[in-house]
Amino acid sequence: MRTFIAVLALASAAAALAAPRQVSFDTGKIEELTGAKGVFNETEGVFKVTVPRSDLTVMAAGVRLTPPMGLTSWAAFKPASKHTVVMGDMVLLEDQVNAVMSVALDSGLEVTALHNHFFWDSPKVMFMHIGGMGEEARLAGAVGKVFAKIKETSGGKGDVPTVDIDPAKSSLDPKKIDAILGKSGELKDGVYKVTMGRVTTMHGETMGSTMGVNTWAAFAGSDDKAVVDGDFAMLESELQGILKALRGAGINVVAIHHHMTGESPRVIFLHYWGIGPAEQLAKGLRAALDRTGNSGKTSR
Repeated sequence: MRTFIAVLALASAAAALAAPRQVSFDTGKIEELTGAKGVFNETEGVFKVTVPRSDLTVMAAGVRLTPPMGLTSWAAFKPASKHTVVMGDMVLLEDQVNAVMSVALDSGLEVTALHNHFFWDSPKVMFMHIGGMGEEARLAGAVGKVFAKIKETSGGKGDVPTVDIDPAKSSLDPKKIDAILGKSGELKDGVYKVTMGRVTTMHGETMGSTMGVNTWAAFAGSDDKAVVDGDFAMLESELQGILKALRGAGINVVAIHHHMTGESPRVIFLHYWGIGPAEQLAKGLRAALDRTGNSGKTSR
């Protein structure tokens, strides 16, 4: 009899572990704060809200893309210990990306990736992945602000920075940039490029600047009207600080992704584009560099 009771107890415990965890979500409140309708997945204990981008008319290689084909923004909420975790993917046109990114960062969310999902799409569609952990209502409210900004900037109401610059006619003073970045670069064909190496390990070997593990900035134009584009090589822990610094300086983020697999520590790459006075752009990059373990004074 005792053996039977013990077996029964073990079976009951196993069944309890296998059963879906009861989740106490205020789904109505999440929908209210996000402004989006959701569905609760009992098996995974996740509440997911979605916003189809039915306002977009996107063609890819002659195919009309519809929301079920990947043009749906979403955010999924899941309990984690005493907190709630949110993950999501925002469908954005190019002119919406940085305005929406700033809202996400200012609202306490993390931006974890920015890339394309299609080839040959017109207009070009970008996907911005977000995340966060904290109090359920705060996260839902932040996601709601992101969704609201997407709606506000749709229909060509976003930002497309433009400037007339020909590198062949560059006249900017590299010394002013050097003084801010704390690093000298090379002027070639009207482009002043500064490179700062970083190091990681892959296949048991050290991978450095020449192998592509570097942060760089390329300037062209004049002291008053310049463009800078480049790439940040950073650790995962540095990403959010760099994003905030760049966006705070009005520099646009155009991609966040990886260039390698299996490296240690993991290195994330961020591509950017900025327009403005050369010294102002350099100061924005300096602020971002100060959020990394790379002071900008390491060797190439």
